[in-house]
Amino acid sequence: MDIVRLLLQAPLSLTWQSAIMIVVGGVLIYLAVAKDYEPVLLLPIGFGAILTNLPLTGIADASQHGLLGILYEAGITTELFPLLIFIGIGAMTDFGPLLENPKMALLGAAGQFGIFGTLMLALGLGFNMNEAASIGIIGAIDGPTAIYVSSRLAPELLGPIAVAAYSYMSLVPIIQPPVMRLLTTNAERTVRMPYTQREISKTARVLFPIVVTIIVSLISPKASPLIATLMFGNLMRESGVVERLSKAAQNEIANVTTIFLGLTIGSTMTGASFIRPETALILAMGLLAFVLDTVGGVLFGKLLYLLSGRKFNPLIGAAGISAFPMSARIVQRVGQEYDRGNFLLMHAMGANTAGQLGSVVAGGVVLALLSGAF
Repeated sequence: MDIVRLLLQAPLSLTWQSAIMIVVGGVLIYLAVAKDYEPVLLLPIGFGAILTNLPLTGIADASQHGLLGILYEAGITTELFPLLIFIGIGAMTDFGPLLENPKMALLGAAGQFGIFGTLMLALGLGFNMNEAASIGIIGAIDGPTAIYVSSRLAPELLGPIAVAAYSYMSLVPIIQPPVMRLLTTNAERTVRMPYTQREISKTARVLFPIVVTIIVSLISPKASPLIATLMFGNLMRESGVVERLSKAAQNEIANVTTIFLGLTIGSTMTGASFIRPETALILAMGLLAFVLDTVGGVLFGKLLYLLSGRKFNPLIGAAGISAFPMSARIVQRVGQEYDRGNFLLMHAMGANTAGQLGSVVAGGVVLALLSGAF
């Protein structure tokens, strides 16, 4: 009988909330494998969600030396994992299109409208300031930024915020085009913008990450860890003298950190903390933040269309978010639906890289505002 009780102890300890979250973890794995939705993150997140909801394992308890608990303390509590990911992102990003057309930085700023719009909505719905800011940062459409900010301000919401951020990144091809079509006319969508490539010197490429780090850190010190790691990765790429380190940042470091990050995010998705009305509300507001980002970018693109004498294609404004390079490709695809000979990709890439910078700065601004110090 003791053996039977021992064998049944874990199954009988499984709560209905944990059982549902195990199914949710399975759904995330299905989306990653069958639908190819952000598989690099959703696969480990889904598996982590399954592990953390299995009763009596202690795997997510750092005090019991559980694997996921130790990883959480080492990488999320210390904010190490998001920053390591940013080094890899910086090493993968070519800011050349932005340097060739600096005015695209304006679209990168406009593309962050969803962050602050959603923050105000969350406050109106009863969330406290830290929670509202963490929910709003989903609008950065940048997983590492969302994780970094929410882990500092509202760690109890990390699970749904991270799932929302990465899920909506994978849904860029579904969410953005309807908004782009709704807000633009056929005349606006068919504006051709010939691309004239300007030669960007190596000196400019090397100075860019250094200067950006200094300026952003002086303006918003709270953004310094985010912008510094992103720009350090880019400096390694552009310097051309540490190719081995640059490749390691893009591959080994980014890949290992992504595995650990996904598992630890999954470990926060316990049944008791995840299955509640607030979770559905967070997911809905995250979607709204994404839509508002696209709206803000396209509307600013329409303003540039008017100011340029109808020579700027407003579709490019939709690329002013951090979903790089997916959003730029969507702009190209939608543009060619209405004019097969229209090539907007490189212009959109400039806006998209500006959105990458804009999301980092926005995250730092949110942290600075809540700490009361720039």
